[in-house]
Amino acid sequence: MSRITPDSKNWPGELAHIDPSPDRLWLRGREEFLSQLPRVAIVGSRAPTPYGQAQARRFAQALAQAGIVIVSGLARGIDAAAHEGALDAGGATIGILGCGVDKPWPAGPLAERMAEEGLLMSEFPPGVGPRKHHFPLRNRLISALASAVVVIEAAHASGSLITAHWAADQGRPVFALPGRVDHPMARGCHRLIREGAQLVESPSEVLAEVGFPQLPFGDDPREQATRDPIESVLVGETLTSNELAAKLRLTPQELLPRLAELELQERLVRAPGGLWRLP
Repeated sequence: MSRITPDSKNWPGELAHIDPSPDRLWLRGREEFLSQLPRVAIVGSRAPTPYGQAQARRFAQALAQAGIVIVSGLARGIDAAAHEGALDAGGATIGILGCGVDKPWPAGPLAERMAEEGLLMSEFPPGVGPRKHHFPLRNRLISALASAVVVIEAAHASGSLITAHWAADQGRPVFALPGRVDHPMARGCHRLIREGAQLVESPSEVLAEVGFPQLPFGDDPREQATRDPIESVLVGETLTSNELAAKLRLTPQELLPRLAELELQERLVRAPGGLWRLP
């Protein structure tokens, strides 16, 4: 664990332009990640759907594999999925805390892994526990460090919208992933889109925004050509076997053996509730 100040060589220059600007930061983990650019923030609901978690992981993995640093807030749900996706891809990720870096919240295996393989950062001194008013302050640091902010699932009054509004005030592009019109976790993203956020469907759109025009893993047409039709239907989706059968115009008897084969090949994941998704 270490402390840096504005005169430290690895102090992020982006923080000089926010109000209030922190006068010190505490770091724990891979401090070199703070010097890597560009960075993209991925934020969203603490109670996401399986679809939202899958999308957070998909975006984080693709961006991390392209060399982007993933920034988020270590909260449960979308934040955690984003950090895990980046770490699983062997990429860089920074978790901004609303408490001291010696007492990360929520505590658990991900926080421990972030302290070893990622970077934990906070403007709050060691020993300080989480406080409700700390998190809106924490959010301004998430957006300031990022070249762009991606919101994946948020309720109408979600804290993720605070991060998005900080980003807009700081001149950062904001992306929002659309969802089902009848689901409460989509209302925040749809609200952002109405307010001017960019609708996003693919990590390649974010990569282009931050100056990485090449296609990320999973968007290569050569890979698409080798996909099973079931995999193609599940891109960006989490569906039941009945929904898959209807989309593919197959009977359950035709579909189920193919699902089992793809699961054995680790090309599909069976999620709780009888849902299927891509790994």
